[in-house]
Amino acid sequence: MSRLSFLLFFLLVYFSAAAQKKNASFQYHIKKAVSPVVIDGVADEESWQQAQVATDFYMVLPMDTSAAGVRTDVSMTYDRDNIYLLAVCFNPEDTRLMVESLRRDFAFLKNDNFLVFIDPFDDLTTGYAFGANAYGAQWDGTMYEGSKVDLNWDNKWISEVKNYDDRWVLEAAIPFKTIRYKKDAMQWGINFSRNDLKTTEKSSWTPIPRQFPTAALAYTGTLVWDEAPPAPRSNISVIPYVLGGLSRNYLTGHTTELDKNIGGDVKVSIGPSLNLDLTFRPDFSQVEVDKQVTNLSRYELFFPEKRQFFLENGDLFANFGYEDVRPFFSRRIGLGVPINFGARLSGKLDKNTRIGVMDMQTAAVEETGLPAQNFAVMSLQRKVFKRSNIGLLYIDKTSMHYPSLADSSKERYAAYNRNFGIEYNLASSNNVWTGKAMVLKSFQPGAGNDDWVQAGHLQYFSRRWLIMGQIQHVGKDYTAEVGYVPRGDYFKLNPSIAYFFFPKGGHVLSHGPQFKSTLYFDNRFAKTDYTHILSYLTTFRSKATLNVLAQNDYVELLRPYDPTNTGKDSLQTGERFKWNTVGVEYVSEPQHLLTYLGSLRYGGYYVNGHLLSATGEVGYRVQPYVNITMSASYNQLRLPQPWGHQNFLLVGPRIDVTFTNTLFLTTYVQYNEQQDNLNINARFQWRYKPASDLFLVYTDNYYPGPFSVKTRAFVLKFNYWWNL
Repeated sequence: MSRLSFLLFFLLVYFSAAAQKKNASFQYHIKKAVSPVVIDGVADEESWQQAQVATDFYMVLPMDTSAAGVRTDVSMTYDRDNIYLLAVCFNPEDTRLMVESLRRDFAFLKNDNFLVFIDPFDDLTTGYAFGANAYGAQWDGTMYEGSKVDLNWDNKWISEVKNYDDRWVLEAAIPFKTIRYKKDAMQWGINFSRNDLKTTEKSSWTPIPRQFPTAALAYTGTLVWDEAPPAPRSNISVIPYVLGGLSRNYLTGHTTELDKNIGGDVKVSIGPSLNLDLTFRPDFSQVEVDKQVTNLSRYELFFPEKRQFFLENGDLFANFGYEDVRPFFSRRIGLGVPINFGARLSGKLDKNTRIGVMDMQTAAVEETGLPAQNFAVMSLQRKVFKRSNIGLLYIDKTSMHYPSLADSSKERYAAYNRNFGIEYNLASSNNVWTGKAMVLKSFQPGAGNDDWVQAGHLQYFSRRWLIMGQIQHVGKDYTAEVGYVPRGDYFKLNPSIAYFFFPKGGHVLSHGPQFKSTLYFDNRFAKTDYTHILSYLTTFRSKATLNVLAQNDYVELLRPYDPTNTGKDSLQTGERFKWNTVGVEYVSEPQHLLTYLGSLRYGGYYVNGHLLSATGEVGYRVQPYVNITMSASYNQLRLPQPWGHQNFLLVGPRIDVTFTNTLFLTTYVQYNEQQDNLNINARFQWRYKPASDLFLVYTDNYYPGPFSVKTRAFVLKFNYWWNL
């Protein structure tokens, strides 16, 4: 294992070396406005007449070998307070605009839209994204890892969209104080992207290989300032909230309780590139409920973090490791336990160094004996070569004022759990080579010596080839109480390979075989699990996809397991099972008002059983105001006694109404047969001022049969973004 780790690390460093910005010759020269700019979607100001026009976009999809078929013109200017953007998006004749809704942070692939990607430090890894769809819904986020966008970041900026017969026009003003940038820097990274569903074309100002997103900062052009941007100014925002609500637990027989709370956040800019976030008694009642799934897994399921305080700049903390080895997972903090206060410092120390420091304090829970706990996390990331970086992470969970000998009638909690890790992230200058090498160690009272994690991967992604190899080792004593590590004590190998054919004509854009294998071994390198998947993916020019697959599974149980996860008798440790599965998946064209996707799998299951799994989703939109989605999954298990025949149905209709781009209503219903629960969640949101909201949230949980209520809650929440 150590030899493999050394070889992987050597390859990662080797492929980091070449370094030259690919599209440095694409330059947009931004000039200071000569007249005031009014954000109304009408480009009649003198400043726009004198601004440079970026045009002649390149096609990225369906193919990256020609100029864009639809014309887009972009202009920029600025004054003391704002950066101004004007995008004129011309429409092909006899076509109509396609949008999903007026909701902020819409799905990129389901809307006609225009986006701008800004890299103020020109470091090719971090930045900001802004944009709008053709009906004016805003889209914004912070950028990390070279091409990913965190849409949970919301800030103040204004925009307006006007529609004409032959074009739609976006005009926007982005305040300088909304973003972080280096003082006196005369060049930033910049790129513009357009998605046109009517022609199934995605285009970019600079040329980008089709296998990469247009958000790839490795392929940005250069924004050249005629004079240095205004010096960054101090920015303090206070965001208080007031909450009132009613809740009742019918299972315990408690009477209706009145919930009331006051708290808030404070955002303080420290210098040009650092931000301090403070929170006091935070409340997340308006956060959307988790999308439920039928759980037939032997391990804990992952549900993503949705609370905004933990998500802004969250990549500094949450992206360390892999999806099944996350030393830090913020959902471990404050779910079911009140958070008293917290603080987070994040941003750039200089062009090449990012830092994140977070400290959260939770309250004690007398009923369970859970002590007050402190969660401290520190992350440091240093850029090396052109786009790669080295990261350090330290996590400390400590029980406060907690005696070493707890009450024997209550659960006992560890006095502390700590993790330290280092990782190297590879991103070559052209993004073809990416990878990672990582080491983690945990510290906890009474832990053994096998408390290490070593992992890494290397990936090659060209137009025709996608090749990846990954290795992992998680020690049996490794513990991450503030992380997500569902499985321990194993070695893992994860090779995969895919090849793509590109026909010269016809309805098929690309097709090709893919093979992926996941193999688990114990400490003696004896095989305990594997999954081999051979599939063939076809992508049509309409953007629909068809995938057929065959899968082979082997499992040796390392602990007792109920294959239905319903509390019945368990299979025993050491039992071995092998089975095969076949399946097909189809996703329809996103540009239609009626969209759908479906997946069907059939094969073996434990103890000579059989499993039929069917999932599907149908969506219909009355654009741009109503988006209706019906999702469902059905699992049919055929097993011998004592499990017998089991059918698990999961149904989740969702209605999303966007009356305007500031007034939203979302209703979500979920029936989960495995959990015997019916959940109803309705959320009304009024964004009465930029970044300031009024929420009404109603939640019910029922027993489906006999139909009876379990819990019920109603919340009214008001917050206001106040700039000092």
